[in-house]
Amino acid sequence: MPVDRLLPTREAEDLLDLVREIADKELAPRVEEHERAESYPAGLFRLLGETGLLGLPYPEESGGGGQPYEVYLQVLEELAARWAAVAIATSVHTLAAFPLLTFGTSAQRGRWAEDILSGRLIGGYSLSEPQAGSDAAALTCRADKAPDGYRITGAKAWITHGGKADFYALFARTGPGSDGISCFFAPGHTDGLTFGRPEDKMGLHAIPTTSAFWDDALLATDRLIGAEGEGLQIAFSALDSGRLGVAACATGLAQAALDAATAYAHERTTFGRRIIDHQGLGFLLADMAAAVDSARATYVDAARRRDHGRPYTRQASVAKLTATDAAMKVTTDAVQVFGGYGYTRDFPVERYMREAKIMQIFEGTNQIQRLIISRQLAH
Repeated sequence: MPVDRLLPTREAEDLLDLVREIADKELAPRVEEHERAESYPAGLFRLLGETGLLGLPYPEESGGGGQPYEVYLQVLEELAARWAAVAIATSVHTLAAFPLLTFGTSAQRGRWAEDILSGRLIGGYSLSEPQAGSDAAALTCRADKAPDGYRITGAKAWITHGGKADFYALFARTGPGSDGISCFFAPGHTDGLTFGRPEDKMGLHAIPTTSAFWDDALLATDRLIGAEGEGLQIAFSALDSGRLGVAACATGLAQAALDAATAYAHERTTFGRRIIDHQGLGFLLADMAAAVDSARATYVDAARRRDHGRPYTRQASVAKLTATDAAMKVTTDAVQVFGGYGYTRDFPVERYMREAKIMQIFEGTNQIQRLIISRQLAH
C-alpha cells in the first residue's frame, strides 16, 4: 500500500508517484524471475537512467535531478519495496558518483558527470579488500606513480555490480599510513583488471558482488580524484551518504514485508476469525509498523540535516543501525505471520528475510555504526 509521506514540494510528490508507477511496471513483475535465476536485469539501469532516477540528488547543471536528499532517499525506499537488489545497486551508483561530483575538477565533471547521471555509465564502489573491510586505513592495493599515470596492483573485494559496472570509485595506496590513500575514477574495462566469480550470496541474487584483481593496470593521471592522500577523507564523506541509502533501502524492504504480512493477516482465518483480529498477531503487526515508521523517521531526519548543510555523521549511523536492525526484525516477524507458508518460496517474505541480513553488514557493520555513534558522543 502507498505510504502516506510528508514531502517538501508538489514536484516531489509527483516524482514519487512516477517512481511508484515505474517500480510497479518495470521492477515488481521481474524480481522473482531474476532473483531465482540469479540473472542480471540487462537494460534496467539504462531505463532508470533515462527516466532520471540515477542522478536525483546531484545538481541540474551537472545533469542531475537537483532533488533534496530527503526526496532521493524516499525514491530509493520505493524501489527497494519492489526489488531490494536494484535499489541497493542504485544507491551504490550514487555513492560511486560522489567522489567525482564532489571532489572532481570542473574538467573531470565536464567529461564524465552527464554520462554517469544519465545512466549511460553505471558505477561501482571499490573500497573494501579481503583483509580490510571496516578498517579502510589498512588498504594494501597500490597505485604506484609512473611517467604516464598510475600503475594499480592489488585485490579489492565485495564490489556491488562488480564486472558489470562501467566505472569504479577506486581507493588505492599512493603512500604510507592513513594519509597515503587516494581515490581514482577507474574505467570498468582496463588492461590488467579482472574479476572473480560472483559471490554465492544469501540474497540480492540479481546483482553480482565480486572481487577485482589489478595486475599492474595503468590509469591515466587525470583519473585521480582530488589530491594524492585525500582518499580516506573522500571515502568517509561518501559513506555518510551511502549509509543513508542503505537505511532507505532497508526501510523499503521492511515496508514490503509489513504490507505482505498485513495483507495475509486480513485473508487468513483461524478459529472463525481473521488472524489480524487475534490480539497476539495484531500486536505483532503493530510492533512491525512502529519499527518501519521509526526507521523512516531516522533517515529522513539525517537527510534533512544533510540538505541544510549541518553535520549528520552520527545521524547517518543512527539511521543505518536503526533501519537495518528494523528490517531484520520486521522481515523475520513477517515470516512468522505467514506460519509454515512463510518458510516456503511460494511467498516473498522468505526472500525479504534473506535480503535484510546483508544490510546489517555492508556500508559498515552495525557494530561499526555503534562505534561511530559512541565516538561522536565522546567528543
